[in-house]
Amino acid sequence: MGVVAGLLLGAGLVLVMWALTTEPGSARGSGRWQQTLADLLVQAGAPQVTPTALLGTAAAAAGVVWLTAAALTRAPAIATCFALIAGYAPLALVRARARRRRAALRALWPDVVDHLASAIRAGLSLPEALAQLGERGPEELRAPFAAFAEDYRVTGRFTECLDALKARLADPVADRIVESLRLTREVGGTDLGRQLRTLATFLRADERTRGELEARQSWTVNGARLAVAAPWVVLALLATRPEATTAYNTPTGVVVLVGGALSSVVAYRVMLRIGRLPEDVRVLR
Repeated sequence: MGVVAGLLLGAGLVLVMWALTTEPGSARGSGRWQQTLADLLVQAGAPQVTPTALLGTAAAAAGVVWLTAAALTRAPAIATCFALIAGYAPLALVRARARRRRAALRALWPDVVDHLASAIRAGLSLPEALAQLGERGPEELRAPFAAFAEDYRVTGRFTECLDALKARLADPVADRIVESLRLTREVGGTDLGRQLRTLATFLRADERTRGELEARQSWTVNGARLAVAAPWVVLALLATRPEATTAYNTPTGVVVLVGGALSSVVAYRVMLRIGRLPEDVRVLR
């Protein structure tokens, strides 16, 4: 009975977490979740990791934690709870790293745009303007632009090299810059420099405003995370006592765990939804 209840608990929590972390409409394409995870890994600075490897790591972590917790506590329901937390931990880590890296790059994109505008104003061609960012651009962004320069030297195909650059950067701002350059290359135009300077001004204003808002809401977000984590820390401490594990092996104990897990997930997601700042999405893939 305890094993069945633990499996049912695990299946229910997995379905809830899947529904809350999946974007609307993602079921319309079988590869949509892979594309989203791939972009997330690139933004986190780990492009060499595949979505399959990330999910495999999450599954392995969940399995190890479940076996360990089940052996220590003799309570499958408790083991399932901590296994789900361990399984979600790799994805949460990647998201946190991607969020921090996006925040760091957000302050660098205006400089990139200024470099491009200056290079174009100086008479450099579009490929040369992008290639020089691999040597003179911000340190954190030199590698993708250096790879673009190498691709262009090898193939000479500007459009294909731009597509590869977009995939390496996986950033909405980079998408807008690349598409502006592509459009100028294909149809011509004399106002690219003005467009880039306007974009740089907008990016700096957005980064300033977002920084102020994030600073004000950081204590609220951290408090919510602490409030969600505290009951599970207490549960881990209680799991060291045989009488507590015996209580959680009963149907009533399983109901308490399911209710607590659902409350934690729903409350945390609602808090994130209320306090979430607008994020750019990649509409120009």
